[in-house]
Amino acid sequence: MKKIVSFLLLTALVAGSLFAAGGKDGGKKTVGVCMPTQSSERWINDGANMKKQLESLGYSVDLQYAEDDVQMQVSQVENLIAKKVSCLVVAAIDSGALVNVLAQAKEANIPVIAYDRLLMDTDAVSYYATFDNKGVGTVIAKYIEDKKQLKTAKAEGRSYTMELFMGSPDDNNALFLYNGIMEVLKQYIDNGVLVVKSGRTSFQDTCILRWSQETAQQWCENYLSAFYAKDKLDIACTAFDGFAYGVRSALEGAGYTAENWPLITGQDAELMATKNIISGKQTMSIYKDTRLLASKCTTMVQAVLEGAKPEINDTTQYNNHKLIVPSYLCTPVAVDKSNFEKIIVEGGYYTKAQLGL
Repeated sequence: MKKIVSFLLLTALVAGSLFAAGGKDGGKKTVGVCMPTQSSERWINDGANMKKQLESLGYSVDLQYAEDDVQMQVSQVENLIAKKVSCLVVAAIDSGALVNVLAQAKEANIPVIAYDRLLMDTDAVSYYATFDNKGVGTVIAKYIEDKKQLKTAKAEGRSYTMELFMGSPDDNNALFLYNGIMEVLKQYIDNGVLVVKSGRTSFQDTCILRWSQETAQQWCENYLSAFYAKDKLDIACTAFDGFAYGVRSALEGAGYTAENWPLITGQDAELMATKNIISGKQTMSIYKDTRLLASKCTTMVQAVLEGAKPEINDTTQYNNHKLIVPSYLCTPVAVDKSNFEKIIVEGGYYTKAQLGL
């Protein structure tokens, strides 16, 4: 009888400790995942992939979208802290606005992982999972360099007009991307091979708040009417597929056709962007497999919750003004009409049916 009572007491103690550690979800640890918006297909995919992969490991997931509302994201993080989640994964809208609430997370001993956008000015962040953001810019720029044969253009008397549409100033990734672009293209701007008729080449002059497609379209419309009434635009160097959509609309409104359509870059290889690449309305995009990024971030979550160390491949680049955040950088890949089937379709990212093939 004593053995039965002891066994029952032990079972109750174990169950109680699991309940205390895991909250109200049957002993599961809960991971709070904060994504910036559902207005972009890529963030919907990121959230879905994170949720799927974390749940496959037995975690409960509280997935939140803030719809690009900074204060909403602050409130969502506060609520997740109040719920005593075991870990936070945050893709910030404006990381500067999260400093105080992340300090609360640290005080509550809740580990924080930055997802794709570095959390700035905080020592509460443990790890960072992202794509090589400077590398994204480098790949975009080298694509332009190769397709327009810029290395020999000066000697051959060729030049091209170009305008820049860069990412949001409150997103640390955007500056990395811009720097990657400029490391390759600045020499051609300086020697006159690339002519930016608007004169806007600095990050401050080319960054678009909240990655707004509407702003990109308005800028492009203004450029076309003010600077390209007689000369055509040859290159739209954009940092995001959404910008490419805005540029496309502006070009169509200005009467551009397949005969004088410019080279248009992008990032994320969204479904619409890939369709535009097939139709010739966008030249290329940067393929970022969100399944891979979610996988790397999931291993970080698992590591911090199990007291292990995740795989890291960068310990130097990402200084958030408080510490250098240990990071895993996924490799970006350029996709265009020549390789989208091999990379995107055969890779299982989109099906032929989704692409209308």
